[in-house]
Amino acid sequence: MAIATTTSTAIAGASRSSSKSFVRKAFDSMVSARERQARRYVNGYLLSLDDATLAAYGYDRNELERQGALTSIF
Repeated sequence: MAIATTTSTAIAGASRSSSKSFVRKAFDSMVSARERQARRYVNGYLLSLDDATLAAYGYDRNELERQGALTSIF
């Protein structure tokens, strides 16, 4: 005969996995901000290229300008 038991740690662990911790939310926000910064930096470089080169690589100047650009290192 088998007896199934649940412990308070098993119940607490199940509820924890469904919500993100403060540290995880902060880390995700930091990663997202750095991704946006990198994208702006790359867009700045791409906007320095001529239209023919952009078209060859599959980019549209108007779309890059709409997304924004970062022209300095900082």
